[in-house]
Amino acid sequence: MVIKITQVKSGIDRSERQKQTLIALGLKKLNAVKEVEATPQILGMVKKVSHLVKVETV
Repeated sequence: MVIKITQVKSGIDRSERQKQTLIALGLKKLNAVKEVEATPQILGMVKKVSHLVKVETV
């Protein structure tokens, strides 16, 4: 299953761990979109930054 992750809030003024998670997901700018395979590792990262991203199933 493939999911589309869109960054909807800024990583500024967030913890270093949340910033690194966004980078690991491939999101570097606001409104950046990345399509990734929905592995347990990816879903765990998305859960940690769920307040900063929007997730859609493709």
